[in-house]
Amino acid sequence: MDIAPLIDYMQKFVELEPQEVEIIQKHTSLRNYLKGQFVVQQGDVCRHESFVVEGCLRTFYVDEKGQEHTVMFAIENWWTADLGSFLTQTPAHYNVQCLENTKVIQFSHTNLENLYLQVPKMERFFRIILQRAYVASERRLVRSYSLTAKERYLKFRQDYPLIEQRVPQYMIASYLGITKEFLSKIRNQLILEQ
Repeated sequence: MDIAPLIDYMQKFVELEPQEVEIIQKHTSLRNYLKGQFVVQQGDVCRHESFVVEGCLRTFYVDEKGQEHTVMFAIENWWTADLGSFLTQTPAHYNVQCLENTKVIQFSHTNLENLYLQVPKMERFFRIILQRAYVASERRLVRSYSLTAKERYLKFRQDYPLIEQRVPQYMIASYLGITKEFLSKIRNQLILEQ
């Protein structure tokens, strides 16, 4: 199993020795999913933290009215899971679904806990990426309160140019907290402004 993309990514944050890479490899699994498959479904326990090697995924929840709410997307070199469910091993609040055929490298909860003991740098690595994710989440929350829908869309396009071409517009609208019709109006307005 080739975990080179994961190791390359990790080396940006922590320096790993060859023997540590071997240990990490023994504690990971490579999984392929087809477009439309779920990595985790609402109500099930999230068993894996997944590093995206190829593909695009969406994390969303379905409310009591059956409305879908997109929380995040994940593409190559990003992580995905229902983190709360994974950490506590309790039922997931979110669905993680593949929007394309997808390849991930996964850590089970038990294997990750063992890795923390065998390769202490793993705890530092995951602390760093969790801190970065938390800061990004806070920024998104502030933007949702302080920016107009048009400004949120422009910020999305600026921050995630590779995602817009890979996901349906209604999912982007859901992520932005607007209807697909309103997103269409914004996009048409931007075309007229050019």
